[in-house]
Amino acid sequence: MDTIRDLDERTVAPAGPPPRREWLLALVMLAPSIVVFGVFVFYPLARTIWLGFFDVNIFGDARWVGISQYTDVLTSPQFRSSLWATVLFTLLTVPLGMVAGLALAVLAHQRLKGIAVFRTMFSSTVATSVAVASLMWLTLLNPSIGVVNQFLKGIGRDPVNFLQDPTWELPSVALATVWLHLGFTFIIMSTGLQSVPDELLESAVVDGAGPWMRFREVTLPLLSPTLLFSLVVLTINAFQSFGQIDLLTQGGPLGRTEVLVYAIFREVPTNPGVASVQAIALFAIVLGLTLLQFRVLERRVFYGG
Repeated sequence: MDTIRDLDERTVAPAGPPPRREWLLALVMLAPSIVVFGVFVFYPLARTIWLGFFDVNIFGDARWVGISQYTDVLTSPQFRSSLWATVLFTLLTVPLGMVAGLALAVLAHQRLKGIAVFRTMFSSTVATSVAVASLMWLTLLNPSIGVVNQFLKGIGRDPVNFLQDPTWELPSVALATVWLHLGFTFIIMSTGLQSVPDELLESAVVDGAGPWMRFREVTLPLLSPTLLFSLVVLTINAFQSFGQIDLLTQGGPLGRTEVLVYAIFREVPTNPGVASVQAIALFAIVLGLTLLQFRVLERRVFYGG
């Protein structure tokens, strides 16, 4: 009995620290990744933070101004305007993109003849570049030859310059962005729907649940990890959007579509120090939002296990 007890104690005893040889092997295996991250992530981040303490003119002359530049930039009307435009852009693109992607995924999940063709069509935008998508929407929304304005003329309405009208410019760019990311969202949502067990849905049918109740009480809870992932990725993409804004509106009119990334782009040639402060602020905002989303929403995620 004592021998068995001794064996049990040795079995459940916590393992000691790994040998020094294993630590060295681990460091050798991680060295390439550490070097890549150090060169392309950590050094640029540290350099950007340091550059934010300098006032740099167009000739490259740097003058130390300290923390005051961070205070001045982050409290300036221009930064608040860019941040507000970014928030509005995110609020327009993220919810609409998630709803549209989920709706198309549910539609394509039906067992209908020829539905594979529609799955290919719905996911096709994932292979479309920002430049191609922007030029397509630039043509569609053209006030003279655009299909949208031709339709408005056909129903007796005046044409609208969607990309220059202060009322319609931000929604127009947001719509183009939703379409651009729709293929990605559709694929993610479709993958999540395929992981929902058919047995649960069949049991709900036996219990008398209708289509909407099955979707709300069975599908959505099991889809919550996918929804959280899509929310985080689309939010990050919205805060980092640049190409479509540059090609469609150039941040105008009156700065209504000048999001933070575009404001940084415009500031780099004249004062890299100010652009660095804005870049650090954008990094902090995106990081904070991501952590907040995980902290608040992950409690409502059902992993099914």
